[in-house]
Amino acid sequence: MDEHTPAPPDPAHGPRPAAGHGHAEHRASGSQDQDHHGHGHGHRHPGGLLGRLKELASPHAHDAAVAVDTELETSRQGIRALIVSFAGLAVTAGLQALVVWRSGSVALLGDTLHNLADALTAVPLAVAFTVGRRAATRRYTYGYGRAEDLAGVVVVVFIAASSALAAYGAIRRLLHPQDVRALWLVAAAALVGFAGNELVARYRIQVGRQIGSAALVADGLHARTDALTSLSVLLGAAGVGLGFRLADPLVGLGITVAILVVLRDAAREVYRRLMDAVDPALVDRVEAVLRATPGVLDLGQVRLRWIGHALRGECEVVVGHDLSLVAAHQVAEEAQHRLLHQVPRLTAALVHADPQGHQGATHHELTAHHLAG
Repeated sequence: MDEHTPAPPDPAHGPRPAAGHGHAEHRASGSQDQDHHGHGHGHRHPGGLLGRLKELASPHAHDAAVAVDTELETSRQGIRALIVSFAGLAVTAGLQALVVWRSGSVALLGDTLHNLADALTAVPLAVAFTVGRRAATRRYTYGYGRAEDLAGVVVVVFIAASSALAAYGAIRRLLHPQDVRALWLVAAAALVGFAGNELVARYRIQVGRQIGSAALVADGLHARTDALTSLSVLLGAAGVGLGFRLADPLVGLGITVAILVVLRDAAREVYRRLMDAVDPALVDRVEAVLRATPGVLDLGQVRLRWIGHALRGECEVVVGHDLSLVAAHQVAEEAQHRLLHQVPRLTAALVHADPQGHQGATHHELTAHHLAG
């Protein structure tokens, strides 16, 4: 029998502890246990700087979600993503500013300022990732992970402001058309703006989904709106070059609608996180892990919630009514252990064991009327 396969339950005393998986051994073995389990997911991670770079480029995955070693590491990944994307957008805005100076394009100036503003959205997210790493206190007993969700609200506000500014600029250009010089430079700068924003958007969204940060995903969507804005400058320049002076503001209005669509998606994602919504498939996965645990006869309620990019769970399992307290606790402990190993980004799980009902008896007479709602 493989040392990772839990021993079958004893009919009289419930499941025996899985060989090599006692939590006392986890606490005692320290770093050796981390190496043995691959940080809780059965993987062996490459060491050193080269290993870190390889893992950043090609992180390992469990199904569709990417497992992350620790909450601290996910915060570091988030801050790294913000630094890289800030640098990319700063270079993009700098190149566009040179073309603005050469061409006098008001549209490109607006796009340049827009890109600079997008780079600055990294500030609230960086603050959130830093604050989120603080330890829990007696007042904030779950820690400060919610700071990321608050930062997500700020990013959504930035997207809304971007759509308003884009609409204002387009309407103003319709009312007061202006000539643009050096159209080929403006077109090139627009392509640079689109490429820079799209690369930053993909990077932020990818890292945000890897570490489970709705705020970072929303900020990536914000960068994508700026890429669309840059394209509007390109299409507008092409229209002006063909003699249609109103092409730029008309395309700008169309891009405003696209920004509003992105705003809706980002706002919905942040709203769901604030309302403790989770993917139903994640609940299915937790239930499957619990049902596969030796000694678990049935399930009660299963609750999951995100706190920043960390997932926490509260689960009820049904065990044999004739088990001893120690044996029933061991079933719950094994269920918790499996959840921590098999559910990505789950950092804590409280598993409550209920004895199997018999002869119509209920084991929650004292609290049933409190929990009826």
